[in-house]
Amino acid sequence: MLKGLTLKRAAFRFVLLIGIVSFFADFTYEGARGILGPYLALLGAGAALIGVVTGLGELLGYGLRLVSGPLSDRTGQYWPVTIVGYVVQMAAVPLLAVATSWPLAAALIILERAGKAIRNPPRDVMLSQAAHEMGYGWAFGFHEALDQFGALMGPLAIAGVLAWQGNYRLAFASLAVSAALTLLLLLLARLLYPRPHELEPAAPVAQAQGLPATYWIYLVGAVLVAAGFADFPLIAYHFVRVSSVPSALVPVFYALAMASSGLGSLLFGRLFDRLGMGILVPLTVLSALFAPLVFLGGFWLALAGVVLWGLGMGVHESLIPAAVALMVPSQRRASAYGIFTAGYGICWFLGSALIGLLYSQALPLAIAFCLLAELLAIPFFVIASRQSRRRQQASRMA
Repeated sequence: MLKGLTLKRAAFRFVLLIGIVSFFADFTYEGARGILGPYLALLGAGAALIGVVTGLGELLGYGLRLVSGPLSDRTGQYWPVTIVGYVVQMAAVPLLAVATSWPLAAALIILERAGKAIRNPPRDVMLSQAAHEMGYGWAFGFHEALDQFGALMGPLAIAGVLAWQGNYRLAFASLAVSAALTLLLLLLARLLYPRPHELEPAAPVAQAQGLPATYWIYLVGAVLVAAGFADFPLIAYHFVRVSSVPSALVPVFYALAMASSGLGSLLFGRLFDRLGMGILVPLTVLSALFAPLVFLGGFWLALAGVVLWGLGMGVHESLIPAAVALMVPSQRRASAYGIFTAGYGICWFLGSALIGLLYSQALPLAIAFCLLAELLAIPFFVIASRQSRRRQQASRMA
């Protein structure tokens, strides 16, 4: 067993290595996602089919976590399940280069989302085991920053390939390089850290059935936040429709949002470790302001709104899994992450659909829904934070 400073160094190196894996993974699939719509259209799919394919992929991608999470907990095979998920996902993206019809491309798009669903819950469990030494907020924030940096660089690289050759198939094929690097680094992590549970002090095996009440309270707050968080494609559509942002600058705004997300993950991760879950309350209020700014503001207010949207994304992707790790014992975390991210993703999907419908009827209704859903989450975060704090105090006194 590792001890003391050696344990902390090993934990940091593991989180760093998995973060680099996530950088190349996001480079791969986020690079592809930016051109999926035009590529499907080139293969003969209409707007309705494109919406159905991408929406179904996201829905299944989150729903399958209800299977992969409990499966990982029951078997304890966190590494094998994680590796299978990454292999499926990384294989699907470059294979889009040889798709000869939109149904085949659609199947690969859905397969890529399924791969992500398989690998995320067990991977997050292993990250949480290392995070015990680093601090949950800092570990997940650091990982998310690397993740978002990949999400920033991948689309920019693909834009460069298209500017150079203008060939979608070549663009997808070029992502085989980052996909291969993802899998090689993942296998290196498996070889160097075959037992990441040793990075976390042994805890008594939980005997009670089910997950703690605090977890479910927190989940309600999180799904409300997700429901009120508009997808960027709708925001981009609005920018172009009302000419608040030149169409050529919309990708730049998205890149700034990703940069804001990554930097926010680092900063707020540190604050989470110092201040606890209570930090989610002011951050939720702050990120909720994105809606009036992006939908009602001119260029500069829209830019501020996009930065807040990105900060909110960073909060969702880093602090939410960090908080779950505080509430749930290691033996049940894969199930907890699977349920949590499935609920979060499904409510984001449903909320985005409703926001789009409200937008088409009356813009103020869409803005009001975004604000209301986000702010309704705050009481649940307050209750979950207080219960979590009392639980930690009782644990220290025991």
